[in-house]
Amino acid sequence: MIFESPSKGRMSFEAMFGDLLAYLGESPDDQYKLIVGTDSHTRHETILVTAVVIHHIGKGGRYYFHKSRRRAIGSLRQKIFYETSTSLTVAAQLTTLLEASGFAEFDVEIHIDVGQQGETKELIREIVGMVTGSGYQAAIKPHSFGASKVADKYTK
Repeated sequence: MIFESPSKGRMSFEAMFGDLLAYLGESPDDQYKLIVGTDSHTRHETILVTAVVIHHIGKGGRYYFHKSRRRAIGSLRQKIFYETSTSLTVAAQLTTLLEASGFAEFDVEIHIDVGQQGETKELIREIVGMVTGSGYQAAIKPHSFGASKVADKYTK
């Protein structure tokens, strides 16, 4: 899985994680939140973007994104479940590596591209349940910037 960083370019998942750890090491006593969010856009095919954001609380942050293409997903429900499932898969990989690196208590949040306005409001309970049932915190619009802003920026 190849990720891109606006400041560092293309990198493997392992290199992205190493860069993330180095960033945490710059101010180890500060507070951080790890955010994973996925968004997609469908025309003739579905472009799926997963963003990994390391938020240095009160001091900015850094992000990486992975972009992939797949056959068109026509159903909004299927698309939202696929986005969330992708975020959970990446979060699980990151959580495993964080635990092995001594960050077992790290705050991980899944940003979901659903909200109280629009068609996705019917899916909120199910999707949030899927995320919290997997052991992560869930954020929906307008608080889910990892999906609705960062990942969305690269889906077009």
